[in-house]
Amino acid sequence: MSTDNDLRRRVGLQDKDATGSQNEKSNKDKKSASSSGGVGVVDVLRILGGLFLLNCLLSYFITNDSVLWGYRPWFVRPAAVMRYLQGPVSLTDAELLAYDGSDPNKPIYLALNGTIYDVTAGRRVYGPGGSYNVFAGKDAARGFITGCFAEDSTPDLRGAEWTYVSVDVPGFEEKEVTPEQKKLREQELRNARKKVKDTIEGWSKMFRGAGGKDYFEVGTVKREPDWLEKTPKRGLCAQAQKNRPKPKTAGKDAGAAYRPGA
Repeated sequence: MSTDNDLRRRVGLQDKDATGSQNEKSNKDKKSASSSGGVGVVDVLRILGGLFLLNCLLSYFITNDSVLWGYRPWFVRPAAVMRYLQGPVSLTDAELLAYDGSDPNKPIYLALNGTIYDVTAGRRVYGPGGSYNVFAGKDAARGFITGCFAEDSTPDLRGAEWTYVSVDVPGFEEKEVTPEQKKLREQELRNARKKVKDTIEGWSKMFRGAGGKDYFEVGTVKREPDWLEKTPKRGLCAQAQKNRPKPKTAGKDAGAAYRPGA
């Protein structure tokens, strides 16, 4: 009886070993078939990487300058990367004056509506003697709107929208104004303020390097919370007043080239 039981146990163990071997072989066959057929994730990544590299080479061959078809984000520009690693700049208007290009050992900064940009790559035009040196080392946002570069080297934009308002629209200083004229004035000022905003944004994009220039944002201007209230209001400069749109005409617009769709 004992012998029969031992025999049964041995036969059972042999059956289990055979079954286990068959399952293991089946799994190996499945893995082998899976690896030999189809495309894996690594293969897809290799293909995409190759296409990207080919695209970059083709871009550089055609443009002879950029590997991204003219797009130059800050992280592919060494100067911008170094500035990013050093942290943002925070300067007062007085401190900003030291970066007007007169010191060749310092970068050239300009500010626009409180944001500071590095325009050192344009030293020829923003440095001493350059056509845009009047903007270097300061925030002359108003001048970008009115076109009065020398007189309006200030960040104060109050009233600058009148640059885009037709000369036949009565100002707030006029007493006898009809309801129709008030409505027209409100409409004109609303449109003019949008033009001011779009013009500033258009220049900002250029100073961020969107136009292919190696300019980039570096920080902000430090000012007192009530700096604007302490600044005397100013009227339009003579040039901006002269170039205001005439009735039913577009007039000369200093910021038109820097507004989308203008």
